[in-house]
Amino acid sequence: MAGSIVTTQTVVQHGLADLIGSIQQGLRTVVKTSIAWTSDASGDVNANTVEMPGGSIASVQFTPSGGGTAPTTLYDVTFTNANSVNLFDDGTGTSIGANLSATLSTLKVPFIAGGSSTFVRAWLAGGTYTPVVAAAGNAKQGTIIIYQVLDIL
Repeated sequence: MAGSIVTTQTVVQHGLADLIGSIQQGLRTVVKTSIAWTSDASGDVNANTVEMPGGSIASVQFTPSGGGTAPTTLYDVTFTNANSVNLFDDGTGTSIGANLSATLSTLKVPFIAGGSSTFVRAWLAGGTYTPVVAAAGNAKQGTIIIYQVLDIL
């Protein structure tokens, strides 16, 4: 078994351009993707995929379940593309989904260091991605919420 996920996607905010035409640039469209996960007996989730539109990741929220289904403290979450690149990586090999709390929700932003003083947001090209949870414990649960702007930030 490889754990399981349930995914929902909703548009949080439409741009004004959607409402009044493309002549005026307005607010950007934000998509909220919620991925509820349950780990397998080895404490992992790793064989499920999610379809994502193209756009910049604005923020990611990691929420552990409570009570007996709370994950083991310091569990890890990655989000990989078809080439096994972790989109939660900050460009230095450090993942924003590393060593997560078993009791507290965490909101993080995946900035990638483009130079000594330049930071850019992680970009999803659109397509199929794999949420991977490791070291969570047997039959543990949590939720990953990705807020994505359908534009370059």
